[in-house]
Amino acid sequence: MEKAMHGSRGVGYEVYRQNHEVRMNVERQREEEYVESRRLVADHNRKFTNHIS
Repeated sequence: MEKAMHGSRGVGYEVYRQNHEVRMNVERQREEEYVESRRLVADHNRKFTNHIS
């Protein structure tokens, strides 16, 4: 988990766990990535559905 956290977010789990500001920044990034991925999926599905029709 430590390697994954450091690799994807550039911060170790201990720092994430202990520092509220770091934790909030990481969670904000996760939320933005989630919203963007949902947008991409919706766009892909819309294109796919329109292509089939």
